[in-house]
Amino acid sequence: MSVSKKGLLVAGSALVSLAGLAFSTFGGMQATSANFALKQQAPSLLAQKLKTLTVVFPSRSDSTDLQNKANAVGAFLSKELGIPVKAQVGDDTAAVEALRANRADVAFLSSRPALKAEQLANARLYLAEVRDNYSGRHTYSSVFVVPSNSPLKSRNNAKATLEQLRGKKMTFTSPTSGSGFIFPVGELVKQGFVQSSDRLDNFFGQVSYGGNYSKALQAVVRGQADVAAVSEYALNSPYITPEEKSKLRVLHRIPGVPAHGIAIDDDVPAQEREKIINALLKLNQSQNNALLRNLYNSTELVRVDHNRHLAPVRDALTRVGIAP
Repeated sequence: MSVSKKGLLVAGSALVSLAGLAFSTFGGMQATSANFALKQQAPSLLAQKLKTLTVVFPSRSDSTDLQNKANAVGAFLSKELGIPVKAQVGDDTAAVEALRANRADVAFLSSRPALKAEQLANARLYLAEVRDNYSGRHTYSSVFVVPSNSPLKSRNNAKATLEQLRGKKMTFTSPTSGSGFIFPVGELVKQGFVQSSDRLDNFFGQVSYGGNYSKALQAVVRGQADVAAVSEYALNSPYITPEEKSKLRVLHRIPGVPAHGIAIDDDVPAQEREKIINALLKLNQSQNNALLRNLYNSTELVRVDHNRHLAPVRDALTRVGIAP
């Protein structure tokens, strides 16, 4: 999107919407390290307009030493594209804002921030991450988790299973979590148990929020809640210990939650965008794959259609009554 068009968005409701996008603490960008591994003999792949490339890597709960790992990916991309690549670490909100303000060209984003990036910056998701612990390769499941000895049982259909939760003590991950709130509440709305996200007290006996996957699951382990809603991959380290996992089981599964992916701003011309995508896909090659795995434990990047990939979260948000 051109600067002028984005300016119009700001003049409208963009900043108001962005302010409400509480994916996580608005920590802004950390001090960045530029990767200038450009070799003199590297081919000049990009058109004149794009002299440098800025990529934002949002911090995640299971990522450590992210700036150094992001720098390594930035250096790889710099070598492949023949231009300097700057790796910035922030959070999802800061990444969307950087795309909107033309301070970034590419960002790793989860699904809801990707919708916000589309709304505010006309950026689109072109690649999705594959993980070994995603049941759908580039999609995963939101799961309702109960104690292993709970009297609640999985029934023949979602309605019969979830009906058992009436009057129970429920803990969600957070009000902004996709798999830990939006998808499970969307399922409850779909089955007719609640009308929207602000009517949960009419169904559950108690509603609380763990703040993250670990704390939501540990509330069930400690008997503080009857059921928790989290991502399927949270039932493993580093989120909980094997001992804690042995005390839990999945009551109900909601498949098809879109995996995190990589968005590219519409300021990047199509031909250059394709070269960036192809360079990123080289991270799938065995000699480069450790760079990708080190970032967020992803094993592969795959091409996705923006609208098709994000349709499930868009539908869930509509059911719950929450704007992207």
